[in-house]
Amino acid sequence: MMRPLIIAIVCLATTLSAQTTTEQIKSFYESGLRRNGIIGSSLIVIRNGKVILHDNYGRQSVTDPVDDNTTYHWASVTKTFTGIAIMQLRDRGLLSLDDPLTKYIPELAAVHDTYGPVSAITIREAMSHSSGFRDATWPWRDQDWQPFEPTQWSQIVAMLPYTDIKFQPGTRYSYSNLAVVFLGEIIERISGDQFEVYMEKNIFRPLGMDRSYYDRSPNHLLKYRSHSWDLKDGKLTEDPFDFNTGITRANGGLNAPLLDMLKYVRFLLGDPSHQSEYDAILKRSSLEEMWKPVLPVTPDEDFPSRAGAHDSVAESFFVHTDGNLTLIGHPGWQNGFRSQINIDPATRSAYIVDYNTDAEDEKQNTRSFNIELRDYLIDNFFKSRAATIEQ
Repeated sequence: MMRPLIIAIVCLATTLSAQTTTEQIKSFYESGLRRNGIIGSSLIVIRNGKVILHDNYGRQSVTDPVDDNTTYHWASVTKTFTGIAIMQLRDRGLLSLDDPLTKYIPELAAVHDTYGPVSAITIREAMSHSSGFRDATWPWRDQDWQPFEPTQWSQIVAMLPYTDIKFQPGTRYSYSNLAVVFLGEIIERISGDQFEVYMEKNIFRPLGMDRSYYDRSPNHLLKYRSHSWDLKDGKLTEDPFDFNTGITRANGGLNAPLLDMLKYVRFLLGDPSHQSEYDAILKRSSLEEMWKPVLPVTPDEDFPSRAGAHDSVAESFFVHTDGNLTLIGHPGWQNGFRSQINIDPATRSAYIVDYNTDAEDEKQNTRSFNIELRDYLIDNFFKSRAATIEQ
């Protein structure tokens, strides 16, 4: 007769523990935002596919608070959507990941490749940042006078004769925004749709992401779009509002509210009750194929190392290994926004975060805090959750 009572006590203890952990996460997150001078941010934490913490903080503009309608810019998290679109075309028999880029973009023959024929560089290498192409879309991206981003494919083509391959393709990781532009161009040429139209038809609409879009806002959603700021040398400066990422939309053009991104992350996590719907978008086996490590990532300020942890690049995702824990995800950074998704498929747990302020000083630094938040969640959420599952 005591067994039901024991079970009830255990369940109550588990619930209280989960509530305490949730409050601790919220406290760590919000204190870090205040400490780093971040104007606005939103965080969702997911356990076993269910939201256990949804926290909106600060302001999306001078007058408007962040709320569930706030639309953030997701920067390079966009690349994961582009990779899924490539895998969709692969699964439909329209391309192979080992096809050369030049099969679909013959203009790339103008690129200088001292390591071999440029026709040997594959879609797979572009997806895993091992193609040898430079990082920046514009070679002079850091010059004050240059346009924010090239707006037309013809501008990229004009630069191809002045583009060279930096290393033997396939031999090492080196982040390349330019290579992902080529993936976006392939999606357009094979599908016959503009990139944004393809993504709407094949990912956003099937997932119910009806408030997600690329580049400038539709008029009816403009009021929800977050402004963004840079904080440097103690000075806060507002960045361009409602900007256009131009031809680089495939690597950094996505705008979406957190609740739309929650739908996307649930798709990544999988759900037995919805798996047939998810498989109609992309088979689970194809998603998991994208998460297999390809090459190690050398530790740097975006991927700092700590004891027992290391990062690898996969196909349009990154793999962060910390002891027995493996997180699949991607960071983003552009125009004052920083973003991050990380998922643990083994426990169907995850978190999603976006910040509308890029603090760049030593003591106030959004990049550093984003890493602190990841490591805090690894130590206090993911690893404890994994231990519970193992028991």
